[in-house]
Amino acid sequence: MTTTTRPTTSISLADIEANGVVGAGGAGFPTHIKLKASADTIILNAAECEPLLHKDKELLRVYPDEVLAGLEIARQYVGAAKAIVGIKYKYTDVIALIESKLLPKMSVTELSDSYPAGDEFILVYDTTGRIIQPGKIPLSVGCVVINVETALNIARGKPVTSKFLTVAGAVKNPVTIHVPIGATYADAIKMAGGATTADPVALVGGAMMGKFTENLAEPITKTTGGLIVLEREHPLVVRYTKPWKSIKIIGASACDQCGFCTYFCPRYLLGHPIEPHKAMRSLVYNMVGTPNTIGTLFCCECNLCTMMACPEDLDPKNVCSTNKWNHIKEGTKWSVEADPDRAEINLNNRRVPISRLITKLGLGIFNNTGPLEEDLPFNLRRAILPLKQHAGAPAIALVKPGDRVNIGQPIAKPAAGALGAVLHASINGTIASVDSVNIVIEA
Repeated sequence: MTTTTRPTTSISLADIEANGVVGAGGAGFPTHIKLKASADTIILNAAECEPLLHKDKELLRVYPDEVLAGLEIARQYVGAAKAIVGIKYKYTDVIALIESKLLPKMSVTELSDSYPAGDEFILVYDTTGRIIQPGKIPLSVGCVVINVETALNIARGKPVTSKFLTVAGAVKNPVTIHVPIGATYADAIKMAGGATTADPVALVGGAMMGKFTENLAEPITKTTGGLIVLEREHPLVVRYTKPWKSIKIIGASACDQCGFCTYFCPRYLLGHPIEPHKAMRSLVYNMVGTPNTIGTLFCCECNLCTMMACPEDLDPKNVCSTNKWNHIKEGTKWSVEADPDRAEINLNNRRVPISRLITKLGLGIFNNTGPLEEDLPFNLRRAILPLKQHAGAPAIALVKPGDRVNIGQPIAKPAAGALGAVLHASINGTIASVDSVNIVIEA
């Protein structure tokens, strides 16, 4: 355990809380809570292994000083002896730039160009050699992980009212953009030159761990990292929209227990007791048989088993995640140690190159670029701000219809003692509506 020293930064944890800073991807865990921990190592997750997404690399290229300043602030708060920037080896120009600006106690670790290099468990192993035990978090091995945009938001020291994201796939100009929170997916697609298909849909957050939507009027939130625009007939859309009944029936009849889903599983390769092929076996027994399914408690839902490994095009990921959430609802607990030899023997030999994954997903037809362009014309007249954009409980509105608000003004905050984050107005305007889900501002 490290000894926490008084940070030299002028940005306090109270400032970070008041500014509504959360993890800018994933669940959006409130950053001021994460930085109250004590750790010997803090890791900047710049792996960004979702195919076609470029936001983190572009932020490091354009804002290296601010990102590193945010990392240093975070390092001081957790009392870490060292800070590591984890980034893919292929970004040689960005690595050279970062290395020329590193602060004391900082270093760069070059990562493989594979999926899921950005998974926290894999990232911690690749940068420190430590294996996070099943059911634990990075802090359990003395590490705290933050992402690039979160570090940038820490350093800027002002309310989080805007979002960086990559818009890729079936668009005219794949690009990384900067927009007010509450803009819609349709607004973002327009900034990428518009869709190149007549009936576009999208995977929000990425092709592997994203959420399918056909409603392009949905709003961009603090955790929206990217949009993959696709035509409705694309094989990925077919996969994401397949009903559970089909997944179950076809999986039960066609799975030949080859084990490929397990051999490619990153958690299995780290020594965790998850074996997706055993979860598939449970389909034959009507989803019963705890010995076969209890390991799914440790599924990270990376989707590699389904999207890459299975030669039958079955869906082990959804079988695992369904079992996982059933176990969680039932209160199932399992304390078990990882096999420490498995990662050393197998992990490096079974990494999935991003180029291979792009081809397998049918994304090779798209331009794999996403330069940051902040000067694109944009005038948002209506912002839809969900009250839940973070881990924990939804924020509680501080405003009512008819109120005038300015950019950066707090409009919602967590209940006293609740886990959550402050929400701010992202445009100047009038509160058009407030309900249990959204606050809408019209300019």
